[in-house]
Amino acid sequence: MSAGDQARVAAKVAARVAAPRRSPGRPTREQAIERDRELLDTALDLFLEHGFEGTSIDAITAAVGMAKRTIYSRYEDKRGLFRAALQRAIDEWILPTDRLAAAEGPDLEASLVAIGGLLIENILSREGLRLLQITNAEARRLPGLGPWTSHLGTDPTLAFLAELFARRVPGLDPARTGDAALSFLQLVVGGPATSAAWGQEIPAGELHQRTAFNVRLFLRGIADFQA
Repeated sequence: MSAGDQARVAAKVAARVAAPRRSPGRPTREQAIERDRELLDTALDLFLEHGFEGTSIDAITAAVGMAKRTIYSRYEDKRGLFRAALQRAIDEWILPTDRLAAAEGPDLEASLVAIGGLLIENILSREGLRLLQITNAEARRLPGLGPWTSHLGTDPTLAFLAELFARRVPGLDPARTGDAALSFLQLVVGGPATSAAWGQEIPAGELHQRTAFNVRLFLRGIADFQA
């Protein structure tokens, strides 16, 4: 995490700690939902700043102003809270497939450049990089985390792309559309995501040129698999 991101996370947590506590009494349903969102957001900020092992339930309760028993009544343990916080972040970050569909036009190559651009913009957003950082940091320590986050964050996009290729790539074996979708993501989106995870910034103009080049490379490669 960059120094700027660390400062932003620390400031958010400090603001929550300093915020006035709600008056006692049974909360309304809306208040309970809002408190749960606040809990998950605070927990994710702390997990991002200190890591899963370095973040205690005590620290989360202090930051959010919630009793430990309340947290355990909602989530079985710290791992359950971590997964819930991560799932909420993924649900809010993921790009709806209808936005990808809106980028499709008559020309397949131009459509894929536009779709690739949307996906890259999303993964390079603050929220996308945040998810990359925390997933990469904790995947080895938490078995199954990588496949689980991939399922939540990537499967809808893969299904959209597979259906697109089934319609728009004549002669492509229907059994290989999923492979084509995964290859597209790895070639077009994976490179910029990896560069960003390593702290490398790519100028917008260069990023667009790379996207267009990789899309053309992908289409020429997939032509070998057309009947």
